[in-house]
Amino acid sequence: MPNLDNLTSWHSDWKNLRVAVFGLGVSGFSVADTLAELGAQVLVVAEKASSEYLDLLSVIGVKSLIGDEAKTFDGALSTFDPELVVTSPGFRPDSPQISWASSRGLAIWTDIDLAWRLRDKVGKPADWICITGTNGKTTTVQLVTHIMQSAGLRVESCGNIGTPILDCIRDEVGFDALVVELSSFQLHYLGRIEPFAAAVLNVDQDHIDWHGSFEAYLAAKGKVYENVESACVYNQADEQTMRLVENADVQDGARAIAFTTAFPGPSQIGYTDGLLIDNAYSPNRSIKEIECLAEFSDIEKIGVVTKHLLQNIAAAAALVRAFGVPAKAVAAGISTFKLDAHRIELVAEIAGVTWIDDSKATNPHAASASLESFDSIVWIVGGLLKGVDIAPLVQKHAASLKAAVVIGLDREPVLQALELHAPNVPVIEIGAGDSVMQRAVAAAAGVATTGDTVLLAPSSASMDQFKDYADRGAQFAEAVRNFAGGNNG
Repeated sequence: MPNLDNLTSWHSDWKNLRVAVFGLGVSGFSVADTLAELGAQVLVVAEKASSEYLDLLSVIGVKSLIGDEAKTFDGALSTFDPELVVTSPGFRPDSPQISWASSRGLAIWTDIDLAWRLRDKVGKPADWICITGTNGKTTTVQLVTHIMQSAGLRVESCGNIGTPILDCIRDEVGFDALVVELSSFQLHYLGRIEPFAAAVLNVDQDHIDWHGSFEAYLAAKGKVYENVESACVYNQADEQTMRLVENADVQDGARAIAFTTAFPGPSQIGYTDGLLIDNAYSPNRSIKEIECLAEFSDIEKIGVVTKHLLQNIAAAAALVRAFGVPAKAVAAGISTFKLDAHRIELVAEIAGVTWIDDSKATNPHAASASLESFDSIVWIVGGLLKGVDIAPLVQKHAASLKAAVVIGLDREPVLQALELHAPNVPVIEIGAGDSVMQRAVAAAAGVATTGDTVLLAPSSASMDQFKDYADRGAQFAEAVRNFAGGNNG
């Protein structure tokens, strides 16, 4: 068995190392391709794979177990006798493949672990800025990347979104920094990395079915702060994120920086009088200068301004300021940033009713950020709950609900929560079948009146009735447009 501790560089001897790669999506292929380039022997195990990736595996000379062969992998994998496993984070810790590897004492990495070891391929390694949280990860990652690019830095988003991180590592020019989104799944498996800066945006119940408990989920999130070099950014309004910082083993000199939607105290970034201000990174910290980073007029260009968006912006500002980005570049980046679709996106205003698409709200924490942003809400809710109890969310926002339209496979827990905590709120159940979203929009239109907001914030995963959250949001927007056409006709 090789000493994997010696494999710390692109220039280490990876030749003939036997590696089993679990999964053949975008990241799985990048792992196989990278290891093949390094001269390792690779066997891919994947129950599903596109024909494109299978053809590419053949071109680069990588063997694979696909489909039924992947389900009965034991014999072939034992014959291959891997010395290392690199897994897609989609493989649960109790999956047969991971259990097989664990029982043999094999190291289990993800592409993040491999990328950290290979980051010196083109010279000075890029600094890593790592971001996680139950809600807001992608927006914050994209905003940090955009602001730093506005400052003239060569930066890329990667990890759980964007370009596969190993493709960034292999870029011929290299980067000043990589902004790495990390899911709780990736963090569960993560070994040692040393981020320049890291943030946990918030923590609430999510993916309990995968992790087994909220405590395990929380512990996974906290790993992002380990070994941080410069700044651990946390949410002043979420005490759990502060506790994660306090318990982290960081490098000497690393600072704890809070973001807030209130006036920022020392070592904080926040807001006052329509301004985003920095009370953490003064040019001369002994003077405690407070610097303006952006105005609300800059922020309003992004989209619907909610408390959650303000938190994401302040977190992004804290991370880029740690990297030395000047205030003018922060303002320029914020004013030219655009949110992805399906994130508290205004779809239409029809007869005094506002229609909002937040299909990306796939868990209660994300849905709560939407629900607290509006007053009189017709809520379209439901899907796959992923083992999460939705009752506290309903209880928290019952007073804002005018009506609820319940969709999805896991309707019964939602209906029970509404009956218990919002007994006076009219509820419309949309049963299984075709045209789910068209029926949901029609039901919402039937109860919404002037001043109401129809809010698609499902608090659930989408794969029971839709391809993904984007498909769910697109179907919602199409149904709303169809309704608007009929309403105007």
